[in-house]
Amino acid sequence: MSLKLTESLQKTVDSLSQTFGEKVIEVYQSSGDTFIWVDTDSIIEISAHLKNELHYIYLSDVFGIDRYTSEERFEVVYNLLSLRDQTRVFIKVRCEEENPEVDSVTSIWPAASWPEREVYDMFGVTFRNHPDLRRIFLPEDFQYYPLRKEFPLLGIPGSIELPSTTPDSE
Repeated sequence: MSLKLTESLQKTVDSLSQTFGEKVIEVYQSSGDTFIWVDTDSIIEISAHLKNELHYIYLSDVFGIDRYTSEERFEVVYNLLSLRDQTRVFIKVRCEEENPEVDSVTSIWPAASWPEREVYDMFGVTFRNHPDLRRIFLPEDFQYYPLRKEFPLLGIPGSIELPSTTPDSE
């Protein structure tokens, strides 16, 4: 299947493929967006290249996906924009279920700090070299990750103290 990329997106894909070779695992399109799956251990150098050489200076979002597979269960996806070329790419890395870890891209895009913390809090993916990796929504001693697919839809009874639903007597 051939991709129908704009000229600027084709330059991005060509530059990454030529510079990083097999570290660019797959390029595909879905719903009009371009996704580039890259080697997890190369995320820092690929991110630096995207920002410094290809002008993807705006990190719009970082989010996690639980693929619920036996291999490479979790994905971390970086939503990047080149304001100069008016293009968007999604860079994806995958990590295993046991001790999921990815290098933090906060040294490239400081705006990654809070979204990486959210991915850590909701999926349990650890970001190496993150300047302040701690939970953002849930208590530090909470032992679960609510956006993992095995997490019960109604939560785990007694795992966190909930506010009272009865009116206070005065």
